[in-house]
Amino acid sequence: MNEQPWFKYYGDIPHSLEYPEKTISQMIYAAAEKYSENIAYEFMGKKTKFKDFAKRIDVTAKALIAAGIKKGDRVTIAMPNSPQAVDTFYALNKIGAMGNMIHPLSAASEIAFYLNVSKSVAILTLDQFYPKVSGIISDVKQPVKIIVARIKDELPQPLKTAYSLTAGRKLPKVTTEGNTVMWNDFIKGGKTYQGELSEDDSKAGDVAAILYSGGTTGTTKGILLSNLNFNALGMQTAAASGYKNISGMKMLSVMPVFHGFGLGIGIHTALIHGAQCILVPQFNVKTYAKLLKKKKPDFIPGVPTLFEALLRTEDLEGVDLSFLKGVFSGGDSLSIELKKSVDKFLKEHNSSEQIREGYGTTECVTASCLTPKDFNREGSIGIPFPDTFYTIVEPGTVNPVPYGTDGEICLRGPSVMIGYMDNPEETAQTLRMHADGQIWLHTGDLGFMDEDGFVYFRQRIKRMIVTSGYNVYPSQLENIIDGHEKVLISCVIGVKDVYKMQKIKAFVVPAPGIDPSEELKHEILEYCKKHIAKYAMPYDIEFRTELPKTLVGKVAYRILEEEEAARDAQT
Repeated sequence: MNEQPWFKYYGDIPHSLEYPEKTISQMIYAAAEKYSENIAYEFMGKKTKFKDFAKRIDVTAKALIAAGIKKGDRVTIAMPNSPQAVDTFYALNKIGAMGNMIHPLSAASEIAFYLNVSKSVAILTLDQFYPKVSGIISDVKQPVKIIVARIKDELPQPLKTAYSLTAGRKLPKVTTEGNTVMWNDFIKGGKTYQGELSEDDSKAGDVAAILYSGGTTGTTKGILLSNLNFNALGMQTAAASGYKNISGMKMLSVMPVFHGFGLGIGIHTALIHGAQCILVPQFNVKTYAKLLKKKKPDFIPGVPTLFEALLRTEDLEGVDLSFLKGVFSGGDSLSIELKKSVDKFLKEHNSSEQIREGYGTTECVTASCLTPKDFNREGSIGIPFPDTFYTIVEPGTVNPVPYGTDGEICLRGPSVMIGYMDNPEETAQTLRMHADGQIWLHTGDLGFMDEDGFVYFRQRIKRMIVTSGYNVYPSQLENIIDGHEKVLISCVIGVKDVYKMQKIKAFVVPAPGIDPSEELKHEILEYCKKHIAKYAMPYDIEFRTELPKTLVGKVAYRILEEEEAARDAQT
């Protein structure tokens, strides 16, 4: 292996790691044996030790078998961060099945799409989402069992009673007929299952989970990620953290389980090293401040909007944050201004940590590059993880460009995906062989590398909006909006936002004979709510008589972006 320019910034971090031939669940069982008395996860004050976590995985695995789920099956998990979601994710792996991870706030039609494209045989969701899920089952091509979990079932007793009297009273009733079963009854099936769990013969290279991304083209695709992908990420992240042993430390798992960052780092990285996950099902600023003060986590991974919220909360005034051992930002680019503000905030609150920016894509689970501990270069997203290599190529080619020259960011390493589900053409476009005989992941992102190997992100080559860490593809939203009978044409752009980094705005030309009005805006937004996930909803619609066009007749969305930026600069 050639000496890479960034190795000198690794410090005590090894350049290369040895990855065991294990599945993700085997890694968890190994951790449970080694750290049996450590807390694996805490949920709303209720703590579960590793030895009990392993037992829960076993029971859930048996429940899956009793429910007819077998090796090779795909099960959709549409859940927030909760014990049921974590137990099921690893139990599926234990029996050789795989989790199809989706956002629980996805629109009904999106859920139907995910169930169909993955050929899922079951879906795990919360009672509050049951009406939405049950309503689309007739649109799914294969029989699907609905497993309905409740937050209440995992709460400690005092909270359980309070929840039943407040939020629990507003939840919809679940009809447990036919293909629907409540989580507790589902688990009873595991406890009474007479058979033994068969020996797990899965391999490190087998698919462990399916996550979703628009990749470089903006069309939603399932990403097949292997056991090795997750395990390598976990080992690389722990090594790059700068700590030789993170067992017993606490990770604030606020990033969602259906997101590569949340699942790969917030949960799997912590668990395979005997660290504790503080599972946070729903994020808000008030809860965040209370969690930091009460739980004193060692590590906080999050998107830039989470750290912007850190600056806005008044509840942390004067609070000592010296307990923090790592503050990691990913999922979106961290502005130089926000980094300076967060670093200043940390220092003022007695923390010796700087916010460390990472970079990656769902096609390599999540992060593959991280700012070194106690050192950074302004504007850089850091240096590659151990065993991960970066190159910058001329966009549209496999030809490397010189240091300091902008081009497409490409990377290779053990966390790079198997490929896109049932999509060999897109896989071939994204995973490409270079002149060195290696397969490189083409990210679709523009950036450069300096002579010391520090990587810098510029922008996405393809048109994409990132809001609160989620990728939103304008063309998909435009297709939905254009489907409204009173819309002639639309254009969606990202508008700079202090909190979300970008928020979504739609420009609409009404159909002939339709006058723009507040009523029409309300009607279109209500239509959008039925077809667009909550996080991707436009915050505003502006009516136009026509949209600007390029010389070849395409909608000139950049002109709209420039107009909005100019408007923002004047306010």
